[in-house]
Amino acid sequence: MNKGNAYYIELEDKFGAHNYHPLPAVLEKGDGVYVWDVEGKKYFDFLSAYSAVNQGHCHPRIINKLKEQAEKLTLTSRAFYNNVLGEYEEFVAGYFGYDKVLPMNTGVEAVETALKLCRKWAYEVKKLPENEAQIVVVKDNFHGRTLSVVSFSSDPDSYGGYGPFLPGFKTIEYNDMEAMEAAIKQPNVAGVMIEPIQGEAGVIVPQEGYLSNIRKWCTEQNVLFIADEVQTGIARTGRMLACDHENVRPDILILGKALSGGVLPVSAVLADDEIMLCIQPGQHGSTYGGNPLSCAVAMEALKVVTDENLVDNAEKMGQLFRERMRNIKSELVTDVRGKGLLNAIDIQPFGNGKTAYDVCLLLRDNGLLAKQTHTHTIRFAPPLVITESQIHECADIIERTIMGLTP
Repeated sequence: MNKGNAYYIELEDKFGAHNYHPLPAVLEKGDGVYVWDVEGKKYFDFLSAYSAVNQGHCHPRIINKLKEQAEKLTLTSRAFYNNVLGEYEEFVAGYFGYDKVLPMNTGVEAVETALKLCRKWAYEVKKLPENEAQIVVVKDNFHGRTLSVVSFSSDPDSYGGYGPFLPGFKTIEYNDMEAMEAAIKQPNVAGVMIEPIQGEAGVIVPQEGYLSNIRKWCTEQNVLFIADEVQTGIARTGRMLACDHENVRPDILILGKALSGGVLPVSAVLADDEIMLCIQPGQHGSTYGGNPLSCAVAMEALKVVTDENLVDNAEKMGQLFRERMRNIKSELVTDVRGKGLLNAIDIQPFGNGKTAYDVCLLLRDNGLLAKQTHTHTIRFAPPLVITESQIHECADIIERTIMGLTP
């Protein structure tokens, strides 16, 4: 019996936790910029698993490397050395220009690692009073959903019902230069952690000079600049890192998602020796962090980014996409913004109570999968292997869908 979308949706609803509300499309196959559901319908993927699939679905080079390594050795834990981790660490440290890398699995694990590393450095190097270190964060941030991370979230859905919260964080407005400068100059500040572009908040791009000024103030005050590039890194914004748009080098760099091309969980924290060597044996770790399978896959995934010029393609295709979106002659589209292939449009509230989610349902019906973030914003983030003709085809779908809703 052919089991359709409804069967699998009901199965998840019955046996799974209800901590997600997916768009109703049950996917079973992916290739490049395309995915197919269990009923055989083909879609353009304009979410890329929240930018994890930058290299495209099931990239043959990455999959072949996965198979090759999986047949030899997958996991040793860090109780022993393995013959892939050192090569991976050398490769990734050189790729991004840092002394050392600390490998983890998920994005939020890397965020937690960066926060611990910052606090360790604050006490051992900066010599702040014990238990007094403060880390500056910004409103509308999204760094994951562990207890420590939701302790400084401004989203009630993320933090509601999970208290008491972890202290040691100072929250200010995003993209507010005066507030940031003042916060960095406060006593006992160890670090500043931001997303260079806020993804979950709706692809909010800060003003020019925001990142470079944070870098300058952090340097002046001996404060660590921590960049969460889990979603914005690995070529997504038309640069290898979003910080590269302002030629800014973070003290601690957090990577994840596309580090494996969406094949398995891989994340990393990069820093120079003065910071990284504050953590010694037994003070932090992970059974799966740095496993040989992940290391082999991540190296190949980064080589694909370079070999296929995905940075340049993201920049060019992103400019074309935003141009097409701005040319949609509909009063429903109130804003278009983004960098590279991380973009969003704001949809004017409908008089009949419909939201961006309803637009996403119509886009699905028309063969394109995107996801709303908040009530009236739709994020568009296709795999970076997308071509010019595919951008035009997808822009046509979006324009046709929106014009069909225009009064």
